[in-house]
Amino acid sequence: MHLKKFVTIRDVAKAAGVSINTVSRALNNKPDINKETKEKVLKVAKELGYIKDATATSLRYGLTKVIGVILEDSSNPFYSEVLKAVEMAARRRGFNVIFMNTEKDYELEEEAVRTMLSRRVDGIIIAPTQEKSGDIQLLMKASVPFVILGVHFDEIELPEVYSNDVRGSYLAVSHLIERGRKKIVYLSGFLYKSVARMRLEGYRKALHEHLIPFDQSYVFEVEEGVENSYRKMIEIIESGLELDGVFCFNDISAIGAIQALREKGYLVPKDVSVVGYDDIAFAHFIQPRLTTVRIDKQREGEQAFELLYEMIKRKEIVNKQIVLDVELVVRETT
Repeated sequence: MHLKKFVTIRDVAKAAGVSINTVSRALNNKPDINKETKEKVLKVAKELGYIKDATATSLRYGLTKVIGVILEDSSNPFYSEVLKAVEMAARRRGFNVIFMNTEKDYELEEEAVRTMLSRRVDGIIIAPTQEKSGDIQLLMKASVPFVILGVHFDEIELPEVYSNDVRGSYLAVSHLIERGRKKIVYLSGFLYKSVARMRLEGYRKALHEHLIPFDQSYVFEVEEGVENSYRKMIEIIESGLELDGVFCFNDISAIGAIQALREKGYLVPKDVSVVGYDDIAFAHFIQPRLTTVRIDKQREGEQAFELLYEMIKRKEIVNKQIVLDVELVVRETT
């Protein structure tokens, strides 16, 4: 089967027996056109499979009505919930979303930024790996509106939407201590990530306030993913480290840790209490049900889009930091 070219306004005009201008008026819902002619043009356009050329429209009006979203791991339910919220907020404003996944790889992230810029999107929402910041510098030079999602850059002021992770981890670790836990492992993400550093700060703060000395040997940097946290937890248990609590970087990590503890004969929460982070949908359904720190993922996605939309309208970068509150959700793993 030969691939056909896209149907053009010229094709519709020829098939309907009218001028190109008449087709344009009908398709753009202009008032200065006879009702019967308009209906005829729309019927022919539909029969031919005509699809409006967004590129031509964007050239005319200077807006593509498309934004780019770059996330580091769409397989993590946290990001899929945030992406859904961004898409819904964008749709309400008449925007579409192009999405790219970077698999936590900085090179893929940089490539994604260049691809979005080449597509001339109106703005970009990005959850960066933070391994390097060259692509963020590129965005700043490109003068395209963008919002940093879920993380914070200390060294430069940028438009950001992220959660209060120092408070979140402080709540989580304080809760473990109040449950009588004193030897608490922190299964952290890589500490070049602001999120991991902020959660470490909250962990240390909770220990300090409860007069428990901080011990670096209880902090482990682990690449995100259920398999990685499972393997790391097995390794920690086999090393003979004494523990009675585990604070995990996210819920995915907690699921892996709980499986490892079970396999090694620990009862959760009787022997070891576990707290996750994010409150993904699965947290309520695993057994035992997971105690976790809830981030309002819908609000995070909506706020990121609305901040981006504000910049698109104003045609300028707005270096505003929106920090969302978090809450501890106590379930059965503590």
